[in-house]
Amino acid sequence: MDQTLFVVGVNHRTAPVAVRERLAFSEDEIVGALARLRAAAPTVNEAALISTCNRVEVVGVSSDPARAIAETLNFFATDRNVEPGAFSNAVYSYTARDAARHMFRVGASLDSMVVGEPQILGQLKLAYAQAAVARTVGMVLHRAFHKAFTVAKRVRKGTLIGHGAVSVSSAAVSLAGQIFDKLSDKTVMLMGAGKMAELTARQLKTLGIESLLITSRTFDRAVRLARELGGTAVPYDSYKPYLKMVDVLIGSVASNKPVLMAEELETVIRERRYRPMFLIDMGVPRNFDERLNAMQNVYLYDIDDLGAVVQRSIGDRKREAEKAEQIVEIELESFLKWHAGLDLTPTIKDIRYSIERLRDVELGRHRGWLAQLEPAQRERVESLTRGLTNKLLHRILSGLKQRDDETLDAAFAAEVARRLMGAELDARDAEIEDPDGEIDDVDADLDESENDDGSPGA
Repeated sequence: MDQTLFVVGVNHRTAPVAVRERLAFSEDEIVGALARLRAAAPTVNEAALISTCNRVEVVGVSSDPARAIAETLNFFATDRNVEPGAFSNAVYSYTARDAARHMFRVGASLDSMVVGEPQILGQLKLAYAQAAVARTVGMVLHRAFHKAFTVAKRVRKGTLIGHGAVSVSSAAVSLAGQIFDKLSDKTVMLMGAGKMAELTARQLKTLGIESLLITSRTFDRAVRLARELGGTAVPYDSYKPYLKMVDVLIGSVASNKPVLMAEELETVIRERRYRPMFLIDMGVPRNFDERLNAMQNVYLYDIDDLGAVVQRSIGDRKREAEKAEQIVEIELESFLKWHAGLDLTPTIKDIRYSIERLRDVELGRHRGWLAQLEPAQRERVESLTRGLTNKLLHRILSGLKQRDDETLDAAFAAEVARRLMGAELDARDAEIEDPDGEIDDVDADLDESENDDGSPGA
């Protein structure tokens, strides 16, 4: 029975946050939600649930994907207590090739709000682990997820899609890293408490900066932020004496005119013995006198400068994304080739049983003279006949899998092979002899030329 991959859900491109948040699942809800989904959607044979700030989607497997998608959407509405009309216009769904492509693009961060961001791969791995705990992962999803992990790894190693600053705060941090050999021994001062400035300070802290000064017209806010970030609050009316200690100055003060003039900083630079000073002006209107940029060892960047850095990085990522898309397509073909082989598994089992049975019959006809041989000689005969049957089996299976002639129907070719080998009659006998159908594991025969059998960690 055909097991088709499908994807259904909403994301940041199709639904506003007001819709996504109503459908979202917290991390500790997902295992239970998967159990409820299986109970509510009988045509869903395998399932994983991905729920992040940017997407809520089910990746599943079904022999009736259209019905499975309808059942999954009904589950969303019922389980989240949301009217179907509230999100129906935002829903996307994919099946088969398109579903696998979507899944691989998500893992490679090609479908993210910020292309190249690394968080989505960890979120995909978490979704797989949760589905494993819920026991809703089978052979197809196991293979699909691990192929998605492989795609993401190849994209990270083979492209520069994750390089470059794609936000104002990350651009500021990137520039700071270019100006200073190391940041761990530098002092940062945050002037004002704007959101972008705060985000920049937080990112600098993650890079190891230990000394952080925070000043704001609202001193209580400076104290609170200093407590959160492990910094020191400085009263706004007395911050200037501290400037001689500061290597990175971030301006985010609401003011109609510059709060720091060139004449004031000239004295500070002399006291610093002209050690480099990096000024990040995030104020609109600007906080720092533009003449500061002409001073020796003073590096001033305003919001437009940072924006230009961001745009260059976004352009670079778009170019790298084209390379990533090619990797997705290559790995997609590999996955689809494996998935197509699943349809041949019953035929392969029957043919293999038939060939093995012929071998046993022939050896049985010569049991008399074989019994007169030495043990080592009998083993050589066994090895010879086993080698011949394996080569014959491999040739038949290779022909079934390759199917280079697109005009030849795969099912017809498989049926011809079964009849030529007498496999259909042998299969009936096999069911009598082995009612559980446990003849042999044929996975290893699906592709002897590739180590690509769906085992864990592929």
